[in-house]
Amino acid sequence: MFSELTCHVGKVEIGKGKIGLIAGPCVAESRDLCLSVAEHLVGVAGKHKIGLVFKASFDKANRSSLSSYRGPGMDQGLKWLDEVAAEFSIPVLTDIHEPGQAETVAEVVDCIQIPAFLCRQTDLLVAAGNTGKAVNVKKGQFMSPESMKNIVEKIRAAQNTDILLTERGTFFGYNRLVNDFRSIPLMQDYAPVVFDATHSIQLPGSLGVASGGQKEFVPVLARAAAAAGADAFFLETHPSPDKALSDAASQVPLDEVEELVGDIMKIITALK
Repeated sequence: MFSELTCHVGKVEIGKGKIGLIAGPCVAESRDLCLSVAEHLVGVAGKHKIGLVFKASFDKANRSSLSSYRGPGMDQGLKWLDEVAAEFSIPVLTDIHEPGQAETVAEVVDCIQIPAFLCRQTDLLVAAGNTGKAVNVKKGQFMSPESMKNIVEKIRAAQNTDILLTERGTFFGYNRLVNDFRSIPLMQDYAPVVFDATHSIQLPGSLGVASGGQKEFVPVLARAAAAAGADAFFLETHPSPDKALSDAASQVPLDEVEELVGDIMKIITALK
């Protein structure tokens, strides 16, 4: 139960029973959105005594359609993330898609995230590892939990041991994902494991030009992952999910995050 390994994301430690929350909007839509969501999450994390890492993407380079909103771009997105980190004294996370982005992003963020579709890209993993910042790798929908050991070894070869692995579902037929909760204890042998509750309920490509989702099942899966001993939880959240510019069908309403985190922590307390 819980990984015996640890990962430091800024001042937040994840692993060995120390629980983390990685949360924020899918995309950094605006400065005001980032700051307002971060402020709310800081309150939730403080109340439930969970380590908070704020997440927002500056570019969604793997959208279903060319017409989908991608984000504000690296320069603007990093500026907003830097403001969040300074305003609330919390670590921040964003994803990269190309090795050349790693050094610039590492000047601002505390954790670099590798998207699921890119989790086997050696140059990307090594570039992220070489920055010395924590690296969170989303398990590809096509990967077994045991195969993630090789990915961890690529990052460790860069002399970086601050690694997280994220379970976010496996392809099951068309437009469906399924979670194998055995992935959590299996991957905990390699690194602390994050459960991505919002991407796990996506219906990839089901809207034709975008992914659908069943956000009503986020609490069900998050509670199950807590019972399975996950070390951290990943939630994308927005004050008005239906108006979100990306992943509108799967983001948790911001005003529901506190209840969900409370449920997660009750389960974890019972396990301890």
